[in-house]
Amino acid sequence: GPSATLRGPGDYIDYAAITSRVKTAFATDPQVKATEVQVETYKGTVQLSGFVDSSESAARAAQLARDVPGVKEVRYSMVVRERSPQ
Repeated sequence: GPSATLRGPGDYIDYAAITSRVKTAFATDPQVKATEVQVETYKGTVQLSGFVDSSESAARAAQLARDVPGVKEVRYSMVVRERSPQ
């Protein structure tokens, strides 16, 4: 479907831009950058899925996504894949 919607004068939100902002935030954050998180945006809701190496990284990713302008809600179903201690 279309990546943007027009709801009224001056109320234009480009969801592809939100997705790329979230991905950039993840890539530049030391705690999240090593994760494999997929980002999808629909009507201001960001859906995060994929893999993280700790529950802290998952929470950090959700917080970063919430801080992105235009994001109304963050839902996440990330799988914690613990790094092996060896």
